[in-house]
Amino acid sequence: MKIEEVTERLTEISNGSQEAYNKLFPVVYDRLRHLAYTQIGRISASPAEHTWSKTGLVHEVYLKMVRHDQIDWKGRTHFFAVASHSMRQILIDHARKMSRQKRGGDKKEITFIDEIMKAEFQAEELIQIDGALNKLNDYDERLAKIVELRFFGEMNFEDIAEVMNLSPRTVYRDWAVARGWLYKELKKQLI
Repeated sequence: MKIEEVTERLTEISNGSQEAYNKLFPVVYDRLRHLAYTQIGRISASPAEHTWSKTGLVHEVYLKMVRHDQIDWKGRTHFFAVASHSMRQILIDHARKMSRQKRGGDKKEITFIDEIMKAEFQAEELIQIDGALNKLNDYDERLAKIVELRFFGEMNFEDIAEVMNLSPRTVYRDWAVARGWLYKELKKQLI
């Protein structure tokens, strides 16, 4: 991925070019696919079974993002921060859908990622993580955003610092605090 090319395409998109979205996708595809692979690996018992779903998740994330044509892209780190948030929303929505189906709820529209999570407990765990992250957001919005960017976006501390206009040292310190808070919160849910 060429950083300059991502920034160039995002600038074109911010200036109203719809064609730039088509040019951007091949440039960011590998990075988005890596994020999808990591996220699916975290929630799936056998990631190798779901090769096509990674592609489906990438496409679903990208489609969700291009619907937000009012975004004023600040650069590649901002793009991947939004991608991280979109990926989280899609995975959590899917986990909730699976949980509803487990309980006999109605079936909703089919997504690209219906085959990602095979076991119900995996969907439940993802919902618990999301719930804990939402509680963390109520406690400290900045800590929750750092976790989202780090966990769902696999962003490094420098990129998170850039997106959030913080120092890398502050991000690292907040990451440690957030991890401790989430550990305690998730442990309470298991008891």
